[in-house]
Amino acid sequence: MDEKEEVTFEDAMKRLESIVETLGGGNLSLEDSLKMFEEGMELCKFCNKKLDEAEYKVEKLMEKEGGELSVEELKVGE
Repeated sequence: MDEKEEVTFEDAMKRLESIVETLGGGNLSLEDSLKMFEEGMELCKFCNKKLDEAEYKVEKLMEKEGGELSVEELKVGE
């Protein structure tokens, strides 16, 4: 994944799904499988970072005036 490109969370997840499907097919050489796995791991790190950032922002937005933190579960549609 080229860091100069602006990749969205949604694009990264779609690419991860594609990688999982391709690796699951078992039709790649070992070298190609390792390259795809490495790309998948980088995408996974990227997605986890984006989720952590979003969680932090939500917690900050929900912080009450007195400093009390109120965390509510977010329901995300599939």
